[in-house]
Amino acid sequence: MHQVGPGRQAMTRLMLGRTLERICKAVLLLCLIHFLIMMILYFDVYSQRFDLFRRNGSRTNTNVSAGTAHHYFLYNVTRANATAACLTTSPSPQPEDQQTPSPKPLPPCPESPPGLVGRLLIEFSSLMTMERVQKENPNVTNGGRYTPPDCRARWKVCSSSSSSSFLPVAIIIPFRHRENHLKYWLHYLHPILRRQKIDYGLYIINQLGEETFNRAKLLNVGYSEALKDSEYDCFIFSDVDLIPMDDRNIYHCYDQPRHFAIAMDKFGFRLPYAGYFGGVSGLSKKQFLKINGFPNEYWGWGGEDDDIYNRITLNGMKVSRPDVRIGRYRMIKHERDKHNEPNPQRFNKIQNTKNTMRKDGISSLSYRLVHVRRFPLYTNISVEIGKPPPRPFKG
Repeated sequence: MHQVGPGRQAMTRLMLGRTLERICKAVLLLCLIHFLIMMILYFDVYSQRFDLFRRNGSRTNTNVSAGTAHHYFLYNVTRANATAACLTTSPSPQPEDQQTPSPKPLPPCPESPPGLVGRLLIEFSSLMTMERVQKENPNVTNGGRYTPPDCRARWKVCSSSSSSSFLPVAIIIPFRHRENHLKYWLHYLHPILRRQKIDYGLYIINQLGEETFNRAKLLNVGYSEALKDSEYDCFIFSDVDLIPMDDRNIYHCYDQPRHFAIAMDKFGFRLPYAGYFGGVSGLSKKQFLKINGFPNEYWGWGGEDDDIYNRITLNGMKVSRPDVRIGRYRMIKHERDKHNEPNPQRFNKIQNTKNTMRKDGISSLSYRLVHVRRFPLYTNISVEIGKPPPRPFKG
């Protein structure tokens, strides 16, 4: 058998060693190239992130490329709100915009609020105090203001610019010497109005002195004084002794002047006559001004409601009313007030509404404001409204 000599074996081992050496050098070179590439990529990414942080530190809203934004959100953002804030651009950024985003507008309140209970049990035998009523209504703010916390009140007014604004409702009560009645009214009506999701302010218009009472003129005063407080566009005029027996009788304004108290217990829960507009009514600002407000010259009891009804119909409007089963009211029984005797001139005045409504009303209102006091459940406005003119001598 042929045998390889020692020299040939040494040559083979030398060539094998050189081959392995070249392979090792090639591997080392590849490792070095790989390392250099990784370092370049690392410093490139690092420089991009550093540049992004620097630019975001100097200005909150900026145009960020998709790739850079991806790195930023991948490493630094974990909240969806933060992501949305970073992607939003604004031509005039403010630093606090990103930190405290503006809250979303509240939705409109439902047409039929879910908290309504329907028919109510109304009674006046239990003792009522202002302290009790105040504890029952902790969400009513000073001056008798309330705004639904979870929605915007549905009484909506559209301006000429086609934008819509939700304006509050002013509730106005003519008043004198009825403190006990007021306690019951507040006890029942504040919870009802809150369940109805009404944004409202409550105003008690107190006639000072002992001259003859003038309900309609006090209502005109309430309209004028409430507008000094807020941009009201709906006005509910209510007697202090009338309590609704159903909270589905919603206290806001409608397309036509609204008569709420259509079925009082004193009238056997029916409308006494077709043109009756007494007790509780509501008009928008536009409707109120269209009829020149209410008459100022009805001193004593009676007649002013019929005059208001005439003003509405003479100006081409119709009275809207709730269903008779919903518009039921209980009246707090009481004796007729002193200095509020029936007005003997009311029938003659009612017949002349067409001739007097343009000159007698909100346009001719005069009174003296004595003081305004804001209590936890209502605003009290005390005024002097004068006295009736002397009656003509009858021969």
